[in-house]
Amino acid sequence: MGTGLDLPLDEVLLGDCIATLKRLPPASVHMIFADPPYNLQLKGELRRPDDSLVDGVDDAWDQFASFAAYDAFTREWMTECRRVLRKDGTMWVIGSYHNVFRLGAAMQDLGYWILNDVVWRKANPMPNFRGRRFTNAHETMIWAAHGPDSRYRFNYAAMKSLNDDLQMRSDWYFPLCTGGERLRGEDGAKLHPTQKPEALLHRVLLACTMPGEVVLDPFSGTGTTAAAAKRLGRRYIGIERDPLYKVASEKRLEGVEPMDEGAALSLPSKREQPRIAFGVLVERGLVPAGSTLVDRNRRWRATVGADATLRCGAAVGSIHKVGAALQAAPSCNGWTFWHIETRDGRLRLIDEFRQEIAAQGG
Repeated sequence: MGTGLDLPLDEVLLGDCIATLKRLPPASVHMIFADPPYNLQLKGELRRPDDSLVDGVDDAWDQFASFAAYDAFTREWMTECRRVLRKDGTMWVIGSYHNVFRLGAAMQDLGYWILNDVVWRKANPMPNFRGRRFTNAHETMIWAAHGPDSRYRFNYAAMKSLNDDLQMRSDWYFPLCTGGERLRGEDGAKLHPTQKPEALLHRVLLACTMPGEVVLDPFSGTGTTAAAAKRLGRRYIGIERDPLYKVASEKRLEGVEPMDEGAALSLPSKREQPRIAFGVLVERGLVPAGSTLVDRNRRWRATVGADATLRCGAAVGSIHKVGAALQAAPSCNGWTFWHIETRDGRLRLIDEFRQEIAAQGG
């Protein structure tokens, strides 16, 4: 990794997360996904009634000597993550009821600005074998910006498209990592007890990054974040202290094929789209002066002026103002109200012409 001045892109680095983070340059990554130790405190909950272990995890796994020790560790790695995170970047942290509340408090204390908590509802949760609690069927992800003034990215349009043109909610439904995606050791047992499904990371990355941006996972495990990033055309940096997991990650990553650049792009939000006035359509002859615009039901007909105003009876003004006046409405989106009639009698939204111009770069 060099002297600490270089950014080791598309690598899984072997080492302690805090020491390795300290060697990364400041403000160098666009997004962080962290799946830190859960700090399991409750004896016996990982054992079945016959006292066999669940997923090979024993009671001592993932425990710290005290909450104070866990909190100190949390604050140290989160401080380094905030240092390497760009001002416009965001961090996702996932946890269970054992640790997520402590993680959230630490994030707020350190200056992160929490944007959402997202609940991952598990389609096939592990049952509660002892029957003394509710089945723990979810984990919580905290999504936070670098600070309250951060101009962070949120690919709203992409998330809406992913959800059948409905706003994406903060409860996500995914199954646990199973089948061929689950990495296994030579004995056939699960290699990592908490391997996350790649579909979960696909959505996380699509929500707040663009192709070519850098994604960091300080607790890389079996490389799920790196695999999803590579597939989506993002650059990645993983940090993992277990040599077995590092080797498994690298083998996994060798089999990941990045998708075409065009497929990896997210739909731009309306804020990111270039502002194109109706007058541009008039000037370029796409809707020439003298054209007639009609509403969807052909109830009203308006004439386009050379200055891009519309005239329909006594109503004169912009596409929005005239549309509102005709409907006696407080406002109107003229782009989706007005149509132009084609030579074959079809109606075409004037917004389609604007989108064509935007696609060509304005």
